[in-house]
Amino acid sequence: METQSEKSNRSTPLIVAGIFLGLGLGGFFDGIVLHQILQWHHMLSSIRPLTTISNIDMNMVWDGLFHAFDWIMTVIGVVLLWRAGRGNDVPWSSNIYFGSIFIGAGLFNLVEGVIDHQILGIHHVKPGPNQLAWDLGFLAVGALLVVIGWIMVQKNSENYEL
Repeated sequence: METQSEKSNRSTPLIVAGIFLGLGLGGFFDGIVLHQILQWHHMLSSIRPLTTISNIDMNMVWDGLFHAFDWIMTVIGVVLLWRAGRGNDVPWSSNIYFGSIFIGAGLFNLVEGVIDHQILGIHHVKPGPNQLAWDLGFLAVGALLVVIGWIMVQKNSENYEL
């Protein structure tokens, strides 16, 4: 009989792939929805407000670099998923896979929210009178995604079929 630790070790390639995919997808959601569709902020909008063409251009470049980072995380996740799929001993579980994606997306929110919003202050989720509430909400969503993902991964069922 295989122990839970041995199952977890075999799950690691799928978990790591899911986390990278979650980082990339979480970043794409942020960049597409908050930066482009809603236009609540851009990468440097707190320190380079969109009041001049030069600042708009600078923010556009940094938004592009941000999307390039998201793309790299997603490509790494796809490559790792491909490699995990080639391993005959990797348990294919929806809980592990989607839970890991949630963990990665949550980690994106937590890291980006702490570094960009709080430490560097280069932008906020929705600038204005309630920006701290929006920033804290962003962090809370990240923490919630990590917790949900962790619970899903821990529910690693006996049936490993997707």
